[in-house]
Amino acid sequence: MQSIFSSPNPVLFGSGTSGQTGEKLRELGCTKVLVVFDKGIKAAGIADRILDIIEASGIETVCFDSVLADPPDWSVEEAGALGIREGVDGVVGLGGGSSLDTAKAAKLLLTNPPPISQYFGREGVKTVESKPLVLIPTTAGTGSETTPGGVITDTKNNIKTNIAGTGCKVDLGIVDPELTLKLPPSITASTGMDALCHAVESYTSQRANSFCELTARQGIKLVGKYLEVAYRDGSNLEAREGMMLAATLGGISMSGPLCHLAHDIGKVLGAKFHIPHGIGCAFCLPQVLEVIAPAVPDKVRYVAECFGAGIPDNAGAEEIGRSACEAIKELMGRIELPNLRSFGVTRQELLAVVPEGVKAQQDGLVKLFGQGTSPVPATIELVSEIISRAYDEN
Repeated sequence: MQSIFSSPNPVLFGSGTSGQTGEKLRELGCTKVLVVFDKGIKAAGIADRILDIIEASGIETVCFDSVLADPPDWSVEEAGALGIREGVDGVVGLGGGSSLDTAKAAKLLLTNPPPISQYFGREGVKTVESKPLVLIPTTAGTGSETTPGGVITDTKNNIKTNIAGTGCKVDLGIVDPELTLKLPPSITASTGMDALCHAVESYTSQRANSFCELTARQGIKLVGKYLEVAYRDGSNLEAREGMMLAATLGGISMSGPLCHLAHDIGKVLGAKFHIPHGIGCAFCLPQVLEVIAPAVPDKVRYVAECFGAGIPDNAGAEEIGRSACEAIKELMGRIELPNLRSFGVTRQELLAVVPEGVKAQQDGLVKLFGQGTSPVPATIELVSEIISRAYDEN
């Protein structure tokens, strides 16, 4: 089976590395940068901390502090327009996945004219090289600092889609676990589950390869070891470092194999119902593991065992799948991850849009690559079953 492994951009990893932001921007030739973040990062004091570091290096800053969740096309166009008006020669993304994806879009638009919609897609999108982009994640989930594209909401079609290509590539990721020490438990939980989904889905993807399997396995193992610790004690730096490494490895593991059913479901939930990304992806993960176990039993066994499941050596795929499903459901309970009922979404509303949305995503991948990423056929019936079970069980 052939698959593509994309080597990620440089990543500076470790506690305190954000203190080198200004120095690294100077090395990239920047003199005035657009810094992209949201109101929460500002309120937490993280934005001012990074701005001070950048400005102490003699680099001017322009702030776009209006990042929205599941960043809509019109919002990222505003960020790009601000950068052009101010004549910036670099972009810094600071925050969670929405901030980092907004920064990627803003970079792209510095040298590629709007609308952003003309750059939607995974393959064959032509963009012009742009200014340097440095990404600094403040959550242990997105992995966006190592991926060559971003996710933007297409408000015309009410779907989440991708931007990619040379125009939005990352020049440097700076991953500083200290920036996550004050992360609330609820955000630790949801972003940690996003990191887990990245690793699990790329590991079990139909397009998986030996490179991603190395990074994904380690990412899964780290989440199993550290997510609950970080959730219960946010000041535990070892756990924070472990989760940041898991998130970065999850981002690397996605490059080539991509994700499948859990993320496909999460994208529809985000676009249609504005469910937070990590929660949306994790919503069906236990049931996804169970239904894919017949196709990839050894891989599902590994996931289950990383979360404490004891599975007999002679267990069949059905038993392995059940064990994995229960192990992840128990994890979700221990970290108090909300279920979809708590967002007021009904089963009927989900079934009306999610199965077709997932099938459309997998069908699109077949057109692009000749195969989807799901290890089992993503039929309307299968996805409906997954959603109905998850709605009742999780």
